[in-house]
Amino acid sequence: MARKLASQTIIEEETAVDLTPMLDVVFIMLIFFIVTASFIKETGVDVRRPESSSANQVQNLSILIAVKENGEVWMDRRRIDIRQVRANIERLRAENPKGSVVIQADGKSTTDVVVKVLDAAREAGVLDASLATSE
Repeated sequence: MARKLASQTIIEEETAVDLTPMLDVVFIMLIFFIVTASFIKETGVDVRRPESSSANQVQNLSILIAVKENGEVWMDRRRIDIRQVRANIERLRAENPKGSVVIQADGKSTTDVVVKVLDAAREAGVLDASLATSE
């Protein structure tokens, strides 16, 4: 009887599947996708930007601020109060000091809100704030 149990455990050990190579492949794929992913910070809302004939591309986008037509301000996919814009810009500017600030204001948004956002950017030490337009 003991001999029969010993032979069963040997057979069970031989039929076990080794998952180590599969896990190695999965981890390599995970590392590949993390390294090749591009992390773009978005505002979280779509705005209808006004058109401009003198629009040009800005490099090193790091801080995007959206102003909706009803005056809501969005950063990092969340709605923020106008009084929190400066603190958020300072935090994001610390992450990427060479990045610029781009304000995506809706064509029907009020100038008052856009000017407050620009003032908050200047108070945060950003002198190269831009206003996004479509060509």
